Amino acid sequence: MPMKGRFPVRRTLQYLSQGDVVFKSSVKVMTVNYNTAGELSEGARKFVFFNIPQIQYKNPWVQIMLFRNMTPSPFLRFYLDNGEQVLVDVEDKTNKEITEHVKKILGKSKETLEKEERERKKLSHPATFGPKKYHLRECMCEIEGQVPCPAFVPLPKDMRGKYKAAMNNEASA
Repeated sequence: MPMKGRFPVRRTLQYLSQGDVVFKSSVKVMTVNYNTAGELSEGARKFVFFNIPQIQYKNPWVQIMLFRNMTPSPFLRFYLDNGEQVLVDVEDKTNKEITEHVKKILGKSKETLEKEERERKKLSHPATFGPKKYHLRECMCEIEGQVPCPAFVPLPKDMRGKYKAAMNNEASA
């Protein structure tokens, strides 16, 4: 990807994954109201420029709307799945202060994030089998070097129990 445009670093995966705001699952929509001029909105402008791409990357299920020059003072509004709205005043705050405040009130805690990461790692462990919804593989036969699944490729006769039993009966008789 060519590094063109204003601050192309903002579009790199490394930068986007450095964002530390992961919203709770109840957050559905986030609106940012700010002005493009004036000192009261300086922190909100920097928040939109530097932090919104990271928030979008970490929270793809959240709809983010930006409203420019429609309000005298900057604010954030969050719409939750139960119909509740959370209003955050960001007047005279820096983008770091805004990020920390949003993370504190609507972000997942470190313990929750670590627990989810452990569960994701547990499910993606290559030794687990089951439905594709929960595991990487459905059957042992999907691993390279294993015996193919008898549902698709018939097993050799010497690997079948009935054949072995018949051969043992013949030998003993």
